[in-house]
Amino acid sequence: MNEVRPYYLNLMQMRLPIGGWVSILHRASGALLSLAIPGVLYVLMLSLRAPEDFRNVAAWLGGIWGWLLSMALIWALLHHFLAGLRHLGFDFGWGEERYRARKTAWASLIAAAGLTALIAVWRLA
Repeated sequence: MNEVRPYYLNLMQMRLPIGGWVSILHRASGALLSLAIPGVLYVLMLSLRAPEDFRNVAAWLGGIWGWLLSMALIWALLHHFLAGLRHLGFDFGWGEERYRARKTAWASLIAAAGLTALIAVWRLA
């Protein structure tokens, strides 16, 4: 009797199309946003607790780590929103053709990165 063994998929060797990467990043950005909610609420609570706590939060967010964290959350929010609109269009039957699906995938990636870069430049100015 031949035993059927499971097939091992090496995800690092798979070549996903751009739509697959956008879908994975959509899920990852949603998870990041969900996991960030308690931290954002805690920082908000600290900033409202006392004037000194507000200054501490403002100083931390004004530093490099706060800037990097805020840019990551802004990118996650923009990417999740734009990729969600793309997926919503698929639900209505818009852009399901291969050519248009690739174009909208690239558009959502570039738009999220570009808008995040614009916000980063604006914040640094």
